[in-house]
Amino acid sequence: MKKILIVFGTRPEAIKMAPLVNEFEKHADSFETRVCVTAQHREMLDQVLTFFNITPEYDLNLMKPGQDLFGLTAAIINKLKPVLDDFKPDYVFVHGDTTTSMAASIAGFYAGAKICHIEAGLRTHNKYAPFPEEINRQLTGRIADYHFAPTTAARENLLKENTPLKNIQVTGNTVIDALLQSVEKVKKQPSPLVQQLNHQLQDAPVLLVTGHRRENHGDGFIRICEALKTIALERPALQIVYPVHLNPKVLEPVNRILGNIANIHLIEPLAYHDFIWMMDRAKIIITDSGGVQEEAPSLGKPVLVMRDTTERPEAVYAGTVILVGTNTQKIIKETNALLDNQQHFNDMSSRHNPYGDGKACKRIAEFMRSLVLETTNV
Repeated sequence: MKKILIVFGTRPEAIKMAPLVNEFEKHADSFETRVCVTAQHREMLDQVLTFFNITPEYDLNLMKPGQDLFGLTAAIINKLKPVLDDFKPDYVFVHGDTTTSMAASIAGFYAGAKICHIEAGLRTHNKYAPFPEEINRQLTGRIADYHFAPTTAARENLLKENTPLKNIQVTGNTVIDALLQSVEKVKKQPSPLVQQLNHQLQDAPVLLVTGHRRENHGDGFIRICEALKTIALERPALQIVYPVHLNPKVLEPVNRILGNIANIHLIEPLAYHDFIWMMDRAKIIITDSGGVQEEAPSLGKPVLVMRDTTERPEAVYAGTVILVGTNTQKIIKETNALLDNQQHFNDMSSRHNPYGDGKACKRIAEFMRSLVLETTNV
C-alpha cells in the first residue's frame, strides 16, 4: 500500500483539494491517505474543512500576524520535516500556486517523496503578476514528478518546458468537482447569513465583487472603487455585494470610497458555502480571483476580471470572462454592456466552461492507481 500526504494551507487550496481527499478515501485498499494543513490561512481554512468533513492528521498552525513570505516559507519547510519523518509518504500532493505548495514541494523532494502537482501548467510568463504566485507555480512545476493539468493549454505549457508527456494528465479542475458537490447542499441547507442576505436583496439584480490581489493594492484599488461607486450611483436598483478582504490595504480604500453608498453592501469575507450561494445568486461577478474565473461559468455567471493578465487564458478564449484590469472606465463600460445588452449577457452566460465536468478527482485517483499497479508489476 502506498502512502499519500495531501498538503494545503489556504482556503482556495482546501476547496480544491477537499474532493480529492474524499476521493482517495474511497481507495483505502490502495492508499493510506493523510492530510497536513499549514494553516497559511486559519479561520477561512477551518470553515472549508468543516464544510467538507475533513479532519487533518497534521496541523502546523503557522499563521502569525504580520507574517511575511520569508518567514512563512522557512516555517513551512522546517515544520514539515517532522511530518515527513513520521509518515514517510511515497507521494506528496500539493495544489496550485501558494507559498504552501512551493515550500511543501521542496520539503517533499528533500524527503525523497514523489511530488504530485494539482492544477499544474498555468502560466502568465510574468514572474511579478500574480506575485508571488507565478513563481510559486513555476518552481513547484520544476520539482513535481506528476502534473495534473486542468486543460490542454496547461498541458502545452508544461510540454514547452520539457515536461515528459507521460507524466502529465489533463483532468479538468478539481474546483468544479467541489462546486457541483456543494451548490445543491447549500440550496437545501441555507445558513442564517444566507437567509438574511436573501431577505435584504429580495429580487434585485446583484453584482458580486471580490478583490484582494497584491498587485492591485494602492492606486489599483482606488480605481476599482471609483468604478464601483459610479456604477452604484448610476444604477440605484442594482445591489452590489462586496465581501471585503481583511487586509488593511484593501479595507481602507474600500471603506473610504464605498462605505456610505446605499446600494453597496460591504460585508465580511464569506464562508465557502455562503460564497457559493452568493455566486449562484449574482447576475454578474467582478473579481481578481483565479478560482472564481473557473467556478462562475459553471453557474452561468459572466465574469469581469480585474487583472491585466491571467494564468487562465482558456476562460478568455472561451468568452466566459473579460479582462478589465483596474481601469475605471473599462470596468464601468463592460458592466454596463452586460446589464444593458441582454443578447450579450445571454451569450456570455451560456458559454461552455473550459475547466471541466466535475470528474477531475476521479481521473486523478485512477491515474494514481494505474501508476501503483505499473510500479508494482515492474
